[in-house]
Amino acid sequence: MTPAPEVAPEIIAFYTEGFDEATRLTSSADGKLELIRTQELLRRHLPPAPARVLDVGGGPGAHARWLVADGYDVHLIDPVPRHVESAQQAGCTVELGDARKLSVADGSYDVVTLLGPLYHLLDQRDRLQALAEARRVLRPGGLLAAAAISRYASVFEHTATTWLDRERVHDAVKDILSTGRHDPGRKGFTAAYFHTAEGLASEVGQAGFEGVTVYGVEGPAWSLLKAAEQHTGDDLTDTPMFRAALAAARMADPYPDLLAAGSHMLAIGRS
Repeated sequence: MTPAPEVAPEIIAFYTEGFDEATRLTSSADGKLELIRTQELLRRHLPPAPARVLDVGGGPGAHARWLVADGYDVHLIDPVPRHVESAQQAGCTVELGDARKLSVADGSYDVVTLLGPLYHLLDQRDRLQALAEARRVLRPGGLLAAAAISRYASVFEHTATTWLDRERVHDAVKDILSTGRHDPGRKGFTAAYFHTAEGLASEVGQAGFEGVTVYGVEGPAWSLLKAAEQHTGDDLTDTPMFRAALAAARMADPYPDLLAAGSHMLAIGRS
C-alpha cells in the first residue's frame, strides 16, 4: 500500500488552488528555457532507453511526457492529487506518494529524478530522507538527478518583475538570502527552501551519492529574458534574445561561479 503523503497542507493547496504547474514550463520564455535546459542536461547523463525512470515529485508530467516519448519506462509519484490526475495523460504509470516514503522496492530503478521535492522540504533531515529513499530504490550505479531552486533566484526574479520595491516582497527576499527559507504563511509563494550550489552538492553527497556535479539550469541571463517578456508582453521564445539566453546557459556549464546567477540547479550523482 502506498504510504500516505505528509506534505504540508499549504503546499497541497498552493498547487491545487493557487498555481497551475501544468503550464509553468510552457507559458513563458524563462519556463521554456528551464524545460529545454533540463532536457539537455538529463539527456547528457541518462542511460539508453528503455531504462526504468522513477519521476519523484513529477507534478502533472511535464518531464514524464518527453521521457516516455524518448522511450523510457516511467513511473511518476507526486503528493498532489491534481498533479497525479493530470499525469495520467503523460503515458506513464502514476501514483500518489511522498518522496520521503517511496512505495517501490529496493534497487528497482535505473534513474530517479527529484525535480521538485527538494524545493518544498524546509528541514534538512527531510531533504536527506528524500535523497536516501532515491538511493534505496536505485540499482547500483544508478543515476540521480535532483533539482533545487537557487538561493539567489528570488532577488533576480523580483528585480525582473519590479516587485522588489514592495516592502513585503523585499522582506521575504531578504530572509531567503540569509536563511534559504520561505516559511509557511508568507504570501507570494508557498513554503520553500532555496539551495546554494555548495549546499545542494553537500546534501546529495551526505546521502551517499558519488561523483556529484551541480549544473546551472537556466544560466545567467534568464532574468533578463523574464524582464523583457514581462515588460513588453511579447512571447520571446522564438527570438534572438531567447537563443542568446540559451547560449549563455550552455556556455556557463563549466564555470561554477555562474551557478549563483541561475534560477534552478540540477545535481547529478550515482548510487
